[in-house]
Amino acid sequence: MEALTSVGGALLAATFQWLFAKLDSTQLLNFAKQDQAGLELKKWRNLMLKIQAVLEEAETKQITDPLVKIWVSEVRDLAFDMEDVLDEFRFEAAPFGNSIANPEQARKNNSSNMFRACFTGASRSNSMPDYGVRSKIKDITDRLQCISSEINGLGLNLMKVAGGDVSKSSRVQEKRLTTSLNEVHVYGRETEMEEILQWLLGGDENGVTVMPIVGMGGMGKTTLAQLVYNDERVADRFAIKAWVCVSEQLDLMTVTRIILEKVSSNSYECSSDLDSLQLRLREELSGKKFLFVFDDVWSESYQQWDLLRRPFTSGAHGSKIIVTTRHCKVASMVGNIASYYLQALPYDECLSLFAQHALGNRDFTAHPNVEEIGRGIVRRCKGLPLAVKTLGGLLRGKRSCDEWQDILTSKLWDLPDEGNDILPALRLSYHHLSSHLKQCFAYCAIFPKGYEFNKDELVFLWMAEGLVLQMPKGTKQMEDLGHEYFLDLLSRSFFQQASSKESQFVMHDLINDLAEFIAGETCYSFTDKFKHVKRSNESFAKVRYLSFMKHNYDTSQRFEMSYQMTSLRAFLSFSPFSHSFRSFLSNGVLHDFLPKLRYLRSLSLCDYNIKRLPESIGELKHLRYLNLSHCLIKCLPESMASLLYLQTLILNRCYKLTRLPETIGNLMDLRHLDITHTTALKEMPSGIGRLRNLLTLPKFVVGEVDGLRLRELNGLSHLRDRLSILQLHAVSDVQDARHANLNGKKSLHDLKLEWSCDFHHSRNETSEMQVLSALKPHQNLKKLTIKFYGAKEFPSWIGDPLFSKVTNLELYHCPRITSLPSLGQLLSLKVLIIKGLVAVKTVGFEFYGCGSSSVDTFPSLRILRFEDMLVWEEWSSSVVGIELQRARQFERLHELQIYNCPKLVGRLPINLPSLVKLEICRCPQLTYSSVSLPSLRKLNLEDCNEMIF
Repeated sequence: MEALTSVGGALLAATFQWLFAKLDSTQLLNFAKQDQAGLELKKWRNLMLKIQAVLEEAETKQITDPLVKIWVSEVRDLAFDMEDVLDEFRFEAAPFGNSIANPEQARKNNSSNMFRACFTGASRSNSMPDYGVRSKIKDITDRLQCISSEINGLGLNLMKVAGGDVSKSSRVQEKRLTTSLNEVHVYGRETEMEEILQWLLGGDENGVTVMPIVGMGGMGKTTLAQLVYNDERVADRFAIKAWVCVSEQLDLMTVTRIILEKVSSNSYECSSDLDSLQLRLREELSGKKFLFVFDDVWSESYQQWDLLRRPFTSGAHGSKIIVTTRHCKVASMVGNIASYYLQALPYDECLSLFAQHALGNRDFTAHPNVEEIGRGIVRRCKGLPLAVKTLGGLLRGKRSCDEWQDILTSKLWDLPDEGNDILPALRLSYHHLSSHLKQCFAYCAIFPKGYEFNKDELVFLWMAEGLVLQMPKGTKQMEDLGHEYFLDLLSRSFFQQASSKESQFVMHDLINDLAEFIAGETCYSFTDKFKHVKRSNESFAKVRYLSFMKHNYDTSQRFEMSYQMTSLRAFLSFSPFSHSFRSFLSNGVLHDFLPKLRYLRSLSLCDYNIKRLPESIGELKHLRYLNLSHCLIKCLPESMASLLYLQTLILNRCYKLTRLPETIGNLMDLRHLDITHTTALKEMPSGIGRLRNLLTLPKFVVGEVDGLRLRELNGLSHLRDRLSILQLHAVSDVQDARHANLNGKKSLHDLKLEWSCDFHHSRNETSEMQVLSALKPHQNLKKLTIKFYGAKEFPSWIGDPLFSKVTNLELYHCPRITSLPSLGQLLSLKVLIIKGLVAVKTVGFEFYGCGSSSVDTFPSLRILRFEDMLVWEEWSSSVVGIELQRARQFERLHELQIYNCPKLVGRLPINLPSLVKLEICRCPQLTYSSVSLPSLRKLNLEDCNEMIF
């Protein structure tokens, strides 16, 4: 680990930048107007400037001087503690308790009282407990003085910091080119790729064949496997395709569960044993032709491989398995055909790869001034594609010879390895990141190897840790800035897209190693390769971030060493499954251990069999991120109202959740409330409208008793992405719908409006028409779904050409609608689904929405589906008397599906030059003739008249 201490030390310098930013914040300066507070904070800043001035030298000197290494470690611990105390200033300024009428005003009113109590010993309100802030501040000052006094004795030379503004330059994000690669290019692996493809596409051999791809880390094994796995020639060759990342910490039962999920999309409970899992897998694969990629296989146990492969023998002839591995022994153990041993990428191909990532072209023609330096950098990468890509990403947008020369001649190429696998090129890429990206990347050490994470998940965790700058009002949201950080690291190859899902990302094992080394002793994972190394209690006390892969049963014994980690900031459980089974967490962990983690900022207990959250959760005042997804909780404790700075609350797939806390309106900093798939949640709490910072609210359930609660949406002006409004039949006053102000929510892109499916009770058609009219969204809308609407017609805004950004429109089960809205002039509409409109008899000119054949209709539509249109009889072929064939209609339609329209008579009225897929089922009176379908590839006809083409 010492080999990267100079690189990891750079993280400490970045941490200091953030501390200066906090000390200089307007809020803290206002708090510090009291004399004693101002004096203490001034001492802090002056002492920090002195320490900051020697950090750069200390980061290098600690490699050879153990005393300096200890000093740097002490500085890092102090920096964490300082940030904790600075955050407590905010908490102490707010009133304590569950009932907070106006938290913002309360913070202002109590700020001066808090500081007076901290520094003068003045009495405090009985309602505000004393957490010893005064003694903590004194302790920080003493430690700062002690650490700064040791500088001269360590031989560290003070460097002048101009004006004391040490943070300004580092916070400015460098200007870089924003273009990125849109597809994976092949560099020097064309032969291997084509030969593996020929094997995949070849004849159906007897049994299942396995091909290992072997090579050292960073050689491109996974990239090569991705290329052949995603090749369009392979797409229709196999009934089942699945990519499985088999990292070193996963046991056989876990891998089997992962494979089962990939194959069946079902969840398998933790009580299932290996035998039952394998029997289910064999049944799923029986007689089917499959392609599996097992990426990053480590285990050299033939017995484990023999057990794993047994269910696959039931597959059809011609089934294939690709295994990527670093180990020749694994290759000889698993393969039954010749292995591919990847050698170093040829120099010329490395040069092209480097130029593509650094310059956006495959050569240096446009930038001859840096060509010679670039050639030298590539030579130092020794043929490793990962090294070439990361350095190319580092230099993207940089054209100065000096900048390139700094990379070529950096001393980081020559640091001693001391047994670690960190590539010098990766050290360099990290070292040249800006300070905010250094911190964000180092935080990623919490992820186990091979773990596939979502971009939003990571950004929310960064925010919880304070790694994303708080933007001034009226400018960019923190989430948007965090996404920019993410894309910056992605462009530099620190992250890569996972093969399983487009929205998922993963870190290469070597990149993960780099993050672990940088984080050092501050991060501890039960799944990393150091898990068996004994650590002292003092070492455990330095851990700030704890993560682990959950087991079937997680008891207190498993977390025994964690009881020394009293200053944890993150306690995060991870699962290797996309739809995980629930594990069991002991009450000792939930009720005894977690409440003691007073500085916790991020807590994830997802996928645990937790039925009730303890009231002590309200004592975790620092908490910003809480993930309880897929737990069995029915309600949340009212004590959560004390979590005034909670930003993210994830309750996704909490199927038993029936209500949210009535005091949820007190969580004024809440930005993301994910209640997706909470089917038992029947109404929203009345105070939810006070959450003025809320961005994510995937659904809003109107109360059955008090429909006026819909007006709570009025103040949630920042809602973005998607929103489903359910139980709209309960709205008794149309003014309530108007006050919801959907038209003012510019960032809402996906809107679902749903009434009750029960049409037997009294439904006021006029009221429902007025409500839907009043819920007109902003014109930025992209997707609209309307379900169980009970009036006879749609309001005029549905289909209005002004909604030019709408790409998806879905109309479900509106049984009283007699005619379709005018939709043909929605210029961006790509998907149109109409289902269960059982009173519509004719689809005519009003559907196309134009009065002249010179106007194109449905110009962008790709998918059109009609389903369960039980009385639909005619699809008109004219627009104001003009034959549709003379106008341009459905020019880009790729898929047409008509299901269960038993009374539809005659012929389909349109030419479909781009139609690729046609499905007509249970339409016995429909005939389709005299129409050319030049692009048709897939035809499915069931219970229809004979078709003539």
